[in-house]
Amino acid sequence: MKLTIPAALRNKRYLSLWLGLVISIAGSQMQISAIFWHIRILTGQPQPLALGGIGLARILPVIVFSFLGGPVADTLNRRRILFVTQTVMALTALALAILTFTGHITILYIYLLTAVQAAAVAFDGPARQAMIPNIVSADDLPSAFSMSSIAMNTGSIVGPALSGIVIVTLGQGYTYFINAVSFLAVILALVLIGPVSQDTKRSGVRLSAALDGIRFIFSKPIILSTMLMDFVATFFASANTMMPIVAKDILKVNEIGYGWLSSAQAIGSVAAGVVVSQVRNINKQGLIFLIAVVIFGLSTVAFGAAGAFSFAMLALILMGAADAVSTIIRNTIRQLNTPDHMRGRMVSVNQIFFQGGPQLGEVESGIVASLFGVPFAIISGGIGCILGAALIVLKWRQLPAYNGDEHLLPSPGTD
Repeated sequence: MKLTIPAALRNKRYLSLWLGLVISIAGSQMQISAIFWHIRILTGQPQPLALGGIGLARILPVIVFSFLGGPVADTLNRRRILFVTQTVMALTALALAILTFTGHITILYIYLLTAVQAAAVAFDGPARQAMIPNIVSADDLPSAFSMSSIAMNTGSIVGPALSGIVIVTLGQGYTYFINAVSFLAVILALVLIGPVSQDTKRSGVRLSAALDGIRFIFSKPIILSTMLMDFVATFFASANTMMPIVAKDILKVNEIGYGWLSSAQAIGSVAAGVVVSQVRNINKQGLIFLIAVVIFGLSTVAFGAAGAFSFAMLALILMGAADAVSTIIRNTIRQLNTPDHMRGRMVSVNQIFFQGGPQLGEVESGIVASLFGVPFAIISGGIGCILGAALIVLKWRQLPAYNGDEHLLPSPGTD
């Protein structure tokens, strides 16, 4: 297949944002991997519940603030919101670095600062995702979301791989400091793209506006079913939390090996994202989405059963590829079936599903792993993912029949 420049990257404003996200996400993923390793070291022994606690610290603020983040993104200027959220996240990473450098870091501080950063994400996610259709045309949205997936997963390759190297060569605190600096890339991109027009109907930042978003989602079975599928898949098949224990105590690898294991899913995701970015029109989107979720669950089972580093890497790469395909398709479905003035609220509700699944899944994994062991927790999660997907299809049979050209909405992004 001859590779061409993806349509979305021909848009200079989206290109600026995309490059900034690649750098920033790499820093954020490096911090996430470093935090898991840091907690494993601070506890002195395998404690799955301590690692699972990060999931609670990351999801509780999202649940609390996401309903507010949606109306904010639909009422206020999305670009200005991103200036604020990116600055808050940079300062939070800097605080982690300073506490680590001075020797005052504790697990409690890690939980608290992670929660502050998650609160910023609750506002950042709806504004950023809802702004993309304001920058690119509707025809180029699949390309834009595939490139966003590549940005996410390129950062997820580079970040965790660098975390092990940085921890060994410079020290734990520098992973947080480098992440703080990386947020400047997105802030610079926001300056370069200039003003972004959006359709604001001035619904206001009110509870009723947030409830409008919930009512809209429940009125759109294709959107609701993809959100539930996302939640179920990531809740049960959440293997990343146990990665430090898998690396250190099962596969017997060091920080470098841990970094590569943490990057493996992203390697598969980038490969899949590159392929999808070359396809302008994706047909049979519902069926492809379901197949990707099933492959994701099966790969999770294979990872849980892995006793060798190479086999674990292969299973994780396949997991990442399947996850990328499902992410691109479900984001395209949601954005093209949501009017612009409602997109922020749709994304904010979706954020609870999207982040709630893996973060609550981390808690679930920690509990199951404490009772039955880490391999059982991962394997049973993969099986739960497949069974959950089957139940959702039985409820919403229109999902596998969805082609991708139904009820497409125009986008204001034309440049």
